[in-house]
Amino acid sequence: MKRFQLFIRGISTNWTGTVGVALTTSAFILFVFFELLQIAGILTNSYVGLISYMALPAIFLFGLILVPIGWWKFRRATGRSTSELLTQRFPDDMTKAKRIGSSLMATIALLTLVNILFIGVGGARMLHFMDTPEFCGTACHSVMEPEWVAYQNSPHAHVKCVECHVGEGAGALLDAKLNGLWQVVSVTFDLYERPIPTPVHQLRPARETCEKCHWPDKFYGDRIKTYAKFAMDEESTPSHTTLALKVGSGQDEGTIHWHVSESNEVTYQTADEERMQMEWVEVRKGDEVKRYTNQKPFPVDTNSEGHAEEPPAVRKMDCVDCHNRATHIYQDPEAAVNKALADGRINRELPFAKKVALGALLGNYGTDKDANLKSIEDAVRGHYMRGEENVTGLLSDIDEMVAAVQDIYYQNIFPIMNVGWNAYPSHLGHQGQAGCFRCHNADMVDEGGQAIDYDCTLCHSILAMDSDSQFQYLLPLSKEDPDRKMHQYLRDEFLGQPGPGLPAETDAETGEALPGK
Repeated sequence: MKRFQLFIRGISTNWTGTVGVALTTSAFILFVFFELLQIAGILTNSYVGLISYMALPAIFLFGLILVPIGWWKFRRATGRSTSELLTQRFPDDMTKAKRIGSSLMATIALLTLVNILFIGVGGARMLHFMDTPEFCGTACHSVMEPEWVAYQNSPHAHVKCVECHVGEGAGALLDAKLNGLWQVVSVTFDLYERPIPTPVHQLRPARETCEKCHWPDKFYGDRIKTYAKFAMDEESTPSHTTLALKVGSGQDEGTIHWHVSESNEVTYQTADEERMQMEWVEVRKGDEVKRYTNQKPFPVDTNSEGHAEEPPAVRKMDCVDCHNRATHIYQDPEAAVNKALADGRINRELPFAKKVALGALLGNYGTDKDANLKSIEDAVRGHYMRGEENVTGLLSDIDEMVAAVQDIYYQNIFPIMNVGWNAYPSHLGHQGQAGCFRCHNADMVDEGGQAIDYDCTLCHSILAMDSDSQFQYLLPLSKEDPDRKMHQYLRDEFLGQPGPGLPAETDAETGEALPGK
């Protein structure tokens, strides 16, 4: 220990060298200290990783650089040679030559080895930490807060960000780190857009990421999904839409995942970077190629010189063209309230529950999110405390309703990033002009004028549509039903064969069937 103290004192030649020694030693000690605390489970905050694996190694390296700079400045100031200064700064027993070299050289060699190990371990730990979701979501807190909150509440919350955003291989890692450097510059100098534009063009191809877990060739059959919708009336009356989604495998034409089968190739050219307006779509099946061109004209974007800008690159369709919000899911406000009612997080026994909840969400709020959450609570409680409806025995349900509505707002609205309702639409399904209808519409036609099929039953059978029953169109036909023809058509389409028609009329006295009219 004494020899180490003598060495430290010897290289602390001036303020530059002293600062270098202090920084290097302090960074090393703090790194070891934080590692021990994390191993013991005492420190669990993700921000500690930013200090341990990024700040401390950087300080350590900066200190190491200052030490030789200080020695060089000291030698210039004294005008003496290095050997003379070594003799002056260190005891004779440290500089005296021995069979295997002086003890000073042994100390330098040992500390050099320690430095290399520290930099290697610190670098490895830094790369490991940079691969964690905590780093991705919290290092740039305000910028990434919308994505971080959505990720934590997503179906992929246990999948690391890098599994999809980086992919495998050295090339993918290098591209990600270079892109990350630009992101650091953007955050430092406030160069980023609000909200962050999508889609993310640097994503790895889906076959290298999504298909590590999801294999289209193994998807088969139909998937039944029921969507509950509630009216704005006092009872928040429910209705149901049930779809039998024709997921299928990639080999079956007429199913959803046919679009991404390896035996087919769907490519397209968009008129915008958001991939919302299709100029043309081309379908290749073996040697057969068919192109559908959009007959609707689009405005031409021009640059500052008045010339037309280059259109986005031609893209081959893959998973994220439909599953564009597979993880970072933002809800439509009405859909979110409907789900909360269906899940029981909002009690339908509260009068006008749907109307009150949706009204609280869509209030005209400012940019202070905490204040907005408090305003939502005031809106809900204020409505029921006015005494216009009987809420006797439902006070705890009002508390739960406040929490549910605030949770919906918290997960979807981020004023500091200009993320409001429906800022990031999902392409699953066909709400508005997004999703399937970008390609499947009457304007996308081939050379013969034939449009891409956009029939409702192309990708799903309809078993109920805003109906009282979840499987309304599988129930027996009724003469009183004004939609009985549609009922019969949708039932037969789902079953794949004609089902029973209307029950025969019977004579009131004999009970015998009357002849059809």
